[in-house]
Amino acid sequence: MDQNNHFSQYASAIRNLNLGSISHAGQIPSTFLLGQDRDLASYYIPFDIVNAGAKVVLVGITPGFTQWKNAMQEAQKQLASGAPLDVAHAAAKQTGGFSGALRPNLIALLDSIGLHGLLKVTSCDSLFGSNYSLVQTTSILRHPIFVGGKNYSGTPHMVKTPFLRHQILDHFAKEAAKMKNPLYIPLGPKVSKGLAWLAAEGVIKSDRILDGLPHPSGANAERIAYFLGRKKKEALSVKTNPALLDFLREKLVSQVAYLK
Repeated sequence: MDQNNHFSQYASAIRNLNLGSISHAGQIPSTFLLGQDRDLASYYIPFDIVNAGAKVVLVGITPGFTQWKNAMQEAQKQLASGAPLDVAHAAAKQTGGFSGALRPNLIALLDSIGLHGLLKVTSCDSLFGSNYSLVQTTSILRHPIFVGGKNYSGTPHMVKTPFLRHQILDHFAKEAAKMKNPLYIPLGPKVSKGLAWLAAEGVIKSDRILDGLPHPSGANAERIAYFLGRKKKEALSVKTNPALLDFLREKLVSQVAYLK
């Protein structure tokens, strides 16, 4: 695994972090502030390890406050136990990446399109455990972005906003440059658009993007339930488009089967 030196720069601050006193993004110490533009702010998270040999890259939009706190908690625990910096760093990324309610939804979605078969694992659950070497978990905005202290969810537009565009190029694009032509799976349509822009810029290859997976957020529960076959079409609200989800599911299943 390739990694840069940012974790070593923040290790002391992480050791001394009083996580119990931080209950929302607005309380994150300025020590971890990477950049700010009006109400947009980016904070360091120990996710800067790059698994250059990964077969698949799971790309979220940006880590949220829950992921930030979980990663910091694990890093702090590892450092307190005397773990070497690289071990603490890796453990923080593995624990914090897509943690919380996101992870079980994500695993179910990935298994439903047959990714576990393509990777020759029993379930994509193992990508967060014994088969972690097969995956790179990341976000197109790799370090948490908060808007007025709230998790960024796609507004303002990441490509049309200079501050956010620079965050993509400064972190995710450099991360992608170290990879060996993996498959990219964007989580949600806004990430898909961001990856399409990067493909147009020549950063990644468009034919290596498998887009169409619903975002695994709990706020997307109905779409996820229908995509997974857990909710019938007639029980859907008017906010959910079953024809579109059917099309996207069939497309992804076919793409994965072709690659397999």
